[in-house]
Amino acid sequence: MHELAICRSLLKSVEETARAHGALSVVSVSLSIGPLSGVEAPLLERAWTIARAGTVADEASLLITVSKIRVKCSQCGHEGPATVNSLICENCNDWRVRLVSGDEMMLVSLELEESTAMEDVS
Repeated sequence: MHELAICRSLLKSVEETARAHGALSVVSVSLSIGPLSGVEAPLLERAWTIARAGTVADEASLLITVSKIRVKCSQCGHEGPATVNSLICENCNDWRVRLVSGDEMMLVSLELEESTAMEDVS
């Protein structure tokens, strides 16, 4: 299951960011995953539960948004949506397209719990 390895790598970035901001913990992690990324969202969610244990993100929820597939046609120049099994230009129906989005996995945002300790001002 490569989703566990992906979660471990993701956690490195999450922990670095939390440390850089002096966060006590991570509340949520938001990802955008393309349908052509090779990452299965349900498997990633299960792996997240295992990978986050004992980390600053121990209780963090994983929020996943599936991004859209977009292609740019090399013949007519049109950029538009496509589907997993039909990477063709919607304008001219040509198959010579370049993938613009849909194969990525991006860390979109983190919600951090920061220290609320107050200094004694007296």
